[in-house]
Amino acid sequence: MTATTSPYSELKAPTTVRRLLTAPTTGPLAALLLACAFFSFSTDQFLTGGNFSLIVQQVMVVGTLAIGQTLIILTAGIDLSCGAVMAFGSIVIAKMAAEGSVPPLVAIALGLVVCGGFGLLNGLLVQKIPLPPFIVTLGMLNVAFALTHIYSEEQTVSSLPGPLTALGETFPLGRTDITYGSLVTIALFLLFAYALSSTGWGRHVYALGNSAEAARLNGIRTSRLTVGVYTVAGLLYGVAALLLISRTGVGDPQAGQTDNLDSITAVVLGGTSLFGGRGSVLGTFIGVLIVGVFRNGLQLMGVASIYQTLITGVLVILAVTVDQISRKKAR
Repeated sequence: MTATTSPYSELKAPTTVRRLLTAPTTGPLAALLLACAFFSFSTDQFLTGGNFSLIVQQVMVVGTLAIGQTLIILTAGIDLSCGAVMAFGSIVIAKMAAEGSVPPLVAIALGLVVCGGFGLLNGLLVQKIPLPPFIVTLGMLNVAFALTHIYSEEQTVSSLPGPLTALGETFPLGRTDITYGSLVTIALFLLFAYALSSTGWGRHVYALGNSAEAARLNGIRTSRLTVGVYTVAGLLYGVAALLLISRTGVGDPQAGQTDNLDSITAVVLGGTSLFGGRGSVLGTFIGVLIVGVFRNGLQLMGVASIYQTLITGVLVILAVTVDQISRKKAR
């Protein structure tokens, strides 16, 4: 007797392959692997454990910002203020702890609260008035930037206590030194990847981005959800502020001036649609690594920083173009 093969089993493998090939993260992952292969052949220093650890250290701050940016973009919003809010949070934490007015852990908590407060205010303005997210966060960028320079008095805050720089310390993993801050960033990516893919809250975020009105008619409290997403993003900016301090060892009022654009770049390169409702935190993680790998590899090759910016800009345009084409095909 010959075994019969069901039509389902014949179609299952091609369908699975098709899904993998059309997944939003497939393109970014292929781009990351190709970039790693190119730079591995271009410079002997790239393909080392120490260099990969350095790449993760270099992107951990922007990566944490990009998690919050992903949540907001999934709701069809955008946040231009994230870098400035992070900078203000870092100055609040550093200055309070350095002056000894409060214990270091309390200073960290206050910095998180301040950044979360910015997120809450962004969400309320977007949802309750309502105002376009672009306008709200553009205005908040200027507010946070001004407050940073007013509160810091244009001075870099140094001589920070140990708890503020603890996440910048390293531990050995084989022959490679890994920072504790890198582990925090990876843990946050895993946490929010789970939250978006496996919880009701995550499904509501996607529904809100696809159609706010349809989500409301299905019983989702869209107003509360929007405010909550912006608040959670603000808290993540506070974590990024602490990671920034731990990496640099100072509170720098000039920090974060282009990190808002870098976070958006990472989100877009990771396959998240700027129109909301489609994307993932895993994709953003890949996008962050793409940015880090390109900048690190080009630097090792001796390419001037201005050309690194040029290439990053081209990558963003290509990513948005692909997103637009895929949206038109899906209609």
